[in-house]
Amino acid sequence: MTATPMSGRRAQAARNDEAILQAARAVFTTDPSAPISAVSERAGVGISALYRRYGSKEGLLQKLCGDGLELYIAASEKSLAMRGDPWEAFTTYMRDIVDADSSSLTIALAGTFQPTEELYHASARASQLAIEVHDRAVKAGALRPDVTAADIALLFEQIASIKLGDGQRTTELRHRYLTLVLDSLRNPPAHQPLPGPPPTDEELEQRWAPPS
Repeated sequence: MTATPMSGRRAQAARNDEAILQAARAVFTTDPSAPISAVSERAGVGISALYRRYGSKEGLLQKLCGDGLELYIAASEKSLAMRGDPWEAFTTYMRDIVDADSSSLTIALAGTFQPTEELYHASARASQLAIEVHDRAVKAGALRPDVTAADIALLFEQIASIKLGDGQRTTELRHRYLTLVLDSLRNPPAHQPLPGPPPTDEELEQRWAPPS
């Protein structure tokens, strides 16, 4: 069935909404205390248009975290639906969660707003699925048994804290260190080729350079 094209006004509203969400994620993961006007400015959308879509900063934060939980749930369900090699199912889950980058929201936004009942339910669902993914890998003998689902959650946060260079370089480095983590988690241990080159001294030093 062919989808009905959106009208010009609806299409513009959809573009504005996507721009707002991308801007909000960038702004609030950098500075959770930033005003909502910073999102409007970054998105190139009028403040009135932003408020028509989201009545408050809190509502915008709730939407960001809800979307992050949806990505986490989808990655978990995808892994649990995989048949065959249990280690491959587990590593697919780990890579998908790192790519979804929902842990950046957890690091930046936890405790900064009041979650809704819907968010509480989604969080409980995400936690239960994470336990199922973990337990299946342990029972299959693929994941070392002394690692818990809570350990995995904190490993995601550690990897999400890696931010160096542009988005492409950050993604490359996160997958490099994820590969190191996976080698340490596998039962029995394994050593896979590491994606991308290690960070250079220049890249590390650049973090201390003042904004231009």
